[in-house]
Amino acid sequence: MRAFDLPGRSPVYAENGMAATSHPLATMTALSVLKEGGNAVDAAIAASATLCVVEPHMTGIGGDCFVILAEPDGSLHGLNGSGRAPAAVTGEWYRARFKKVPLTGVHSVTTPGAIRAWETLLERFGTFGFGRLFADAIRYAEDGFAIHPRVAHDWALYAAELAKDEGASLHCLVDGKAPLVGTRHRSPALGATLRKLADGGAKAFYEGEIAHEIADTVQAKGGFLSEEDLAAVTADWIKPISTSYAGHEVFELPPNGQGVTALILLNLLSELDFASLPPDSPERWHMEVEAGRLAYAVRDRYVADPALKAVEIERLLSPQFTRSLARQVDRAHRNPAVTLPETADADTVYLTVVDRDRRAVSFINSLYHAFGSKVVTPHSGIALQNRGACFTLEEGHPNEIGPSKRPLHTIIPAMAYRDGMPSVSFGVMGGAYQPLGHAHVFSNLVDHGMDPQAAIDDARLFWGADGTVEVEAGIDAASREALRARGHSVRPVALPLGGGQMIVIDRKTGFLVGGSDPRKDGLALGW
Repeated sequence: MRAFDLPGRSPVYAENGMAATSHPLATMTALSVLKEGGNAVDAAIAASATLCVVEPHMTGIGGDCFVILAEPDGSLHGLNGSGRAPAAVTGEWYRARFKKVPLTGVHSVTTPGAIRAWETLLERFGTFGFGRLFADAIRYAEDGFAIHPRVAHDWALYAAELAKDEGASLHCLVDGKAPLVGTRHRSPALGATLRKLADGGAKAFYEGEIAHEIADTVQAKGGFLSEEDLAAVTADWIKPISTSYAGHEVFELPPNGQGVTALILLNLLSELDFASLPPDSPERWHMEVEAGRLAYAVRDRYVADPALKAVEIERLLSPQFTRSLARQVDRAHRNPAVTLPETADADTVYLTVVDRDRRAVSFINSLYHAFGSKVVTPHSGIALQNRGACFTLEEGHPNEIGPSKRPLHTIIPAMAYRDGMPSVSFGVMGGAYQPLGHAHVFSNLVDHGMDPQAAIDDARLFWGADGTVEVEAGIDAASREALRARGHSVRPVALPLGGGQMIVIDRKTGFLVGGSDPRKDGLALGW
């Protein structure tokens, strides 16, 4: 039970349906679809479309999407809606010009997978069409919406970069500046594009006028993306992978995402008896950092391969492999022998919806960095993602950039089961932080009895590019000094770590219990 005389909010309890997103308007979009008789799939897609308008730095129709869906009978489905590098791309061409794949610009652009994923999901499990599901997004784009505080804060950080691209300057800036909090903002070009997709479906995006403009915009700036690349985009059904933790089966998606990293970490935390450490204690923070560093080192060495085979995943999740990692953890000191991979910053939206039938959707959509590549199509107003920056230029590496390859992906939805049925639908945004975030909030929930809101509210830490542990303000001075005493360099984090949403399905009471991250503008609501 939270202290009611301190800032914070209670979890949301409801019975007939619930949505948790990073923006109030998107949460209301999802609820309106549920109350009209749509299911959780319909509501999730509608909410994501709204987010593409009201949080344009975080997500967009020019990005990618991953989904875990639990049906009311307990059947589980995974969908990989990530795009690929252009077919004409080669590692040799990039190595001749760059030391690494650029973070922005047309040479970071991969094909957008989101719209194909939305339609693929909708055709199999949805009940409404794009026409209804895009209604709120179109209205906000054409009539305008109020800029919320976190959106305004983040948007202003990228105004100078956006000004360098004619499409981004036209559609993402107002008189050359980011829109201010509380002001009305319109995106009429994006609204017109959404209308075309509402009428023509994914085909209207991947073929014809829109596809021609996307390819032309990229090629005019020296990039490779073609109309043939766009027409070839697929969204693929995949089998989720899992591990057991605290009486739950926790599911993630297999590579090319980094979800297996979260499972490796949960196995390691279980082996180290992480649950016995008091929450928010220096001992717990130290163990989380050390176990996390090992799990991420494994990710960099083994998990970069999008074609990682099931037998290799099984080995990485085996008790023998977990014990080999656990032997490298010193409970009193930082292990200097662990080599950390380069971490990726990212801007993403995660949302979850559960309907009256207890169909649960764990849904994540992203442009990768804020406004993706910072390249926006001038006529259709589509921000193109920079997910190509996740490739490496190391020759022979499984994640080396190459023709029609999917890159290593940071965005990961999660789902937990108990007694063979879905129990928790959750996700944590924040680029490379996401696997550690999954483990942290889930441990808060199941190891320490926190409700979903408290589990998400809890302070976080992660390491920066130089290995220094970056801590949020909620980690007190004594804990910071205790971490330093264990050999960690520590500094305050510049921005809050990620964001997240969670819905617990309480089958004993029949209620849904939800929470949404205060680090963003959003909330959980139900009825």
